[in-house]
Amino acid sequence: MPNCTADSMNFGRLGRRVIEANFQGGAISSDGGLVLLRQIDRRIGLSKAIAQVLHDPRDPDRIIHSLRDLIAQRLYGLCCGYEDLNDHDRLRHDPLLQTAVGKVEPLASSPTFSRLENRASRADILALNQVLVEQFIASHHKAPAELILDIDASDVPLHGDQELAEFHGYYDHYCYLPLYVFCGQAMLSCVLRPSRIDGAKQAAAVIKLLLSRLRQAWPETKFIVRGDSGFCRQLLIRWCERHDVGYVIGVARNARLQKAVADWEAELEADFAKTHSKQRMIREFRYAAKSWNRERRLVTRLEFGSQGRNPRFVVTNLDLPPESLYDELYCLRGEAENRIKETQLDLFGTRASCHAFLANWLRLLLAALAYTLMQRLRSIALVGTELANAQAATIRVKLLKIGASVIRNSRRIRILLASHHPERETFLTASRALAP
Repeated sequence: MPNCTADSMNFGRLGRRVIEANFQGGAISSDGGLVLLRQIDRRIGLSKAIAQVLHDPRDPDRIIHSLRDLIAQRLYGLCCGYEDLNDHDRLRHDPLLQTAVGKVEPLASSPTFSRLENRASRADILALNQVLVEQFIASHHKAPAELILDIDASDVPLHGDQELAEFHGYYDHYCYLPLYVFCGQAMLSCVLRPSRIDGAKQAAAVIKLLLSRLRQAWPETKFIVRGDSGFCRQLLIRWCERHDVGYVIGVARNARLQKAVADWEAELEADFAKTHSKQRMIREFRYAAKSWNRERRLVTRLEFGSQGRNPRFVVTNLDLPPESLYDELYCLRGEAENRIKETQLDLFGTRASCHAFLANWLRLLLAALAYTLMQRLRSIALVGTELANAQAATIRVKLLKIGASVIRNSRRIRILLASHHPERETFLTASRALAP
């Protein structure tokens, strides 16, 4: 006879009442917001687009879980906070996840996902990057007048025997060095690279490919490339100049640059000595490093305070006033760093625990696509709500992690959400925005 009290838990008393708990609640899910993910996915066609470009070598007569269903299950799991494939060994029986994916029977288990990851090819990787671009283009109802592409790199720590794992002196650990391109909050590309390389390697090629597709869609749009001093490379700068692309890119300080601004810094130092308050100015001048083919416009932001000098330099081919170019254009590139952190921390974009390099790249791209799903949920369904500017982790906690009871019969699937959920009105607003 089965032991029905094996998972019973006792939490003391409340007055005369005994507090007991067990895991026998039945068809209850902790992810009531999955229905919102299902609706936004259907609206933008993300999982369908991914399934159409990935190769599938399986025998069609023996397939139980379609590629579209696998992708949807994996993306929804990431959005709801399930980073490990092993989580799906239990989640596959979650009635609400089944409903969101579009099935009423058990979903895929971790071995199925493992096989999906380990058969990734370079063609698959290229195709998924193209999906990111096509999703961005489809999100615009008309051609934008101007777009700013932010390019940046980050690290993905490694803790095992991964292919191409190398030690990086700056980050002080074994890691990969992915390259990201964002436009506003939208991710356009995620390129995984070994870490023992120049951080700007492949940047010009990635920008070239992106702008080729974007200009095909929007031939009249003006494009600007923005990056920190790690991307101040002649290959990228000259390509931008040849193809009528604006750029504003940081320049690392050196002795020649320090000499060029010495008089301005002396002026700031004298003013600081008089006022004892931090001094700041923005100036511009012409400059050419030995490796440059000609002089270019440099904008410098100079500061002098209690900790001494703090100069910054930017090279550009734009004709904006130096103050607005630095403060209103260049400094805003920090937003891309926030989006990288959101992808890596909130959507588990550092979970490179596979052995194969391409399998890890696929994992990063799935995290990027899950980020895209959350970003479109934010931009379409949460406009005007208190979560309109919330990060993915906040949206997950406040909107997706809702207790729900699922009642299924032959005619209807009823989802009974927690009656006292504090974000009830926000959830209702989002559901109305995503209504078929």
